[in-house]
Amino acid sequence: MGGCLSLEELQRQGAANREILGSTTQTPDSLKKSKSKSAAQAVASVLAPPKDVEDLRLTAGNGRVNIFTYSELRAATKNFRPDQILGEGGFGIVYKGVIDEAVRPGFKSTQVAVKELNPDGIQGDKEWLAEVNYLGQLSHPNLVELIGYCCEGAHRLLVYEYMACGSLEKHLFRRVCLTMPWSTRMKIALGAAKGLEYLHGAERSIIYRDFKTSNILLDADYNAKLSDFGLARTGPMGDQTHVSTRVMGTYGYAAPEYVMTGHLTARSDVYGFGVVLLEMIIGRRAMDKSRPSREHNLVEWARPLLIHNRKLFKIIDPRMEGQYSTKVAVEVAALAYKCLSQNPKGRPPMSQVVQTLQDLQDLPESQDFILSAFGSAVTLYEVPKETLTQAGDDKEKEKEREKEKNQLERKISDETRGAVVADKPVPQSRRTRPGNGRSKSEPPVDVQLYIPSPDSVPESPANFNIRNSKLNGGIQLALKDGESDLYKI
Repeated sequence: MGGCLSLEELQRQGAANREILGSTTQTPDSLKKSKSKSAAQAVASVLAPPKDVEDLRLTAGNGRVNIFTYSELRAATKNFRPDQILGEGGFGIVYKGVIDEAVRPGFKSTQVAVKELNPDGIQGDKEWLAEVNYLGQLSHPNLVELIGYCCEGAHRLLVYEYMACGSLEKHLFRRVCLTMPWSTRMKIALGAAKGLEYLHGAERSIIYRDFKTSNILLDADYNAKLSDFGLARTGPMGDQTHVSTRVMGTYGYAAPEYVMTGHLTARSDVYGFGVVLLEMIIGRRAMDKSRPSREHNLVEWARPLLIHNRKLFKIIDPRMEGQYSTKVAVEVAALAYKCLSQNPKGRPPMSQVVQTLQDLQDLPESQDFILSAFGSAVTLYEVPKETLTQAGDDKEKEKEREKEKNQLERKISDETRGAVVADKPVPQSRRTRPGNGRSKSEPPVDVQLYIPSPDSVPESPANFNIRNSKLNGGIQLALKDGESDLYKI
């Protein structure tokens, strides 16, 4: 693994040093400019990444970041066991671990996330050094804390605070039992915006360059923290309007002017924030090829609809219905629309974004919805397979019990009817209906029928004995010769 700065960057840095130190005769004005440049250089030297790993080793040990050995981190992650894996990205695999007295004597027991650089991955020493440099010196409630690192031989590892709820991406797009409420999404959006505002507000701004849902981590209380500073860059200085750099990031989140020109500014991060805010409003990924072709790119499809209220409420995540006020939803959509402007100058600075989200959160209607949703569960969890299986078994058992009950009722009904029928079977005539049911013209079972004598009914032609039986209800029976006329119903 090589150095962290390219030859061109090293030459530029050397030229800057020569410009500051080369002059021996200075006027008062030039002395003032020199002091100004020296101050800027001092700020830049704090934030600039070390030249290479050897440079990091020479300057290590004077900060708040711990330096761990590879054996200590191997013990903390139980020898990097597969069941300790939290996730995997372009940097490498992230493991869950615990650093305590058994790992390092005197160290307070702490849950950590250990990220190991994949030597064959898309990121290398340069990105690893950038992350150690920025997170090792910056501290903010909305930036993930770097506890330490390991730089032993070819091993490159980073040790972060453990974020109990994982990434925002997991909660927005994976199949979970409960949907993340509107109020929680807005809380996360505000926290992430504050993190970007802090980076952009430094004396020499820091451009995050890879703002996306998978890089926003959540603690146990759903406080958002930015992670993965491997692609971060210091912003322009002095009269510079942008930083020219190789285009890197994630497709769908990168600002269009950055993709086309490689010109990087703080407004590039504002565009990425707008994409994430849009994902939280609509509940869809920035790029989704499973959708119809015109909806593959979320920004291209949804941005024109954000300023049309009727259309807006048709595309807002339907799982959040009833959790937000109309006014707040319209304002948040308008903010996303501005952040996604094709013109970088049309995007608001992150300080304005934070103020807008804070004002919306402080509105009485927002507070009412938060209180109304307070009783509902917010913790998200995946449905256990055992629960699903048990529910399916219960349904099957219920169906079996219902089936047995119906069979028993039919059996009892058949036995009851069989008990009152005479020994001789009932002949099938045109007036009798086969089956278990009774015709509408038949009297109830408990009706006592009058059975006339053979002598009281006259004979009829066509070899039929027609007997007008004066039954209750006036039922007339037609019997062929030789058939019995004795019925017990």
